[in-house]
Amino acid sequence: MTRRALCIGINDYPGTGSDLSGCVNDARDWASELYSRGFEVDSLIDAQATRAAMTSAIHTLISNAQRGDTVVFTYSGHGTWVVDQDGDEVDGRDEALCPHDISTRGALIDDEIRQLFDRRSPGVRLLLISDSCHSGSVTRGDDSALDPGGPRARFLPPEAWMKTDELPAAARASTLAVISGIRRTGSDLLLAGCRDQEYSWDTSFAGRPNGAFTFYALKTLREKKPSTYEQWHAEIRKYLPTNRLPQEPQIFGTRTARKMRILD
Repeated sequence: MTRRALCIGINDYPGTGSDLSGCVNDARDWASELYSRGFEVDSLIDAQATRAAMTSAIHTLISNAQRGDTVVFTYSGHGTWVVDQDGDEVDGRDEALCPHDISTRGALIDDEIRQLFDRRSPGVRLLLISDSCHSGSVTRGDDSALDPGGPRARFLPPEAWMKTDELPAAARASTLAVISGIRRTGSDLLLAGCRDQEYSWDTSFAGRPNGAFTFYALKTLREKKPSTYEQWHAEIRKYLPTNRLPQEPQIFGTRTARKMRILD
């Protein structure tokens, strides 16, 4: 049995005016933790995480996995949405991840992510960890009252990277459609930083930037040593949400998957 992981962290979004600060640390922290647990880890950081590179790396992660293997995909960065082109979204939107080169190459939409993950062999366990968000109105959440370096939403509104004549009409998004690559049976599992109507927050702890969800996920994993994903999620929820970090971490998967031992 082989265990492989891909950790992506993007702070730098050229041409958008919406850089983040904690996503690279998130990716490096996840990579370090997973490596210490025996995973083979690949990472894409900032300019490495182009749209083409992300697609290629996910394909490699999935295509190399065989029955009994575990694959982990972590993403820290902006989320966004585009107009649904094939009619498979009730709300008319495709949720998407934001590559480093989104302003020139566009977003990586949920349909593409689903197709990549669906190519894996039967019996491959998949864990997705998303410290991002894809909901919100076309205007970014107001963080003007926050101190410099304080929490910032990990949501990139379409007008930050689309041309004016390409902008979609405002509509409510469903954050977790991006994870439709997980199978509703078996051992697939998603840990997400927030509910679909919330933001995942980019902030700092003791002067070091991190995503709030990633920071507490790793803190509880190391200090509380939960046995199952369900227990892990419960420990994270003891820290989030707060008044300053109003995000409610989510867990998605079958009852069997939620009760599996962590990172086996």
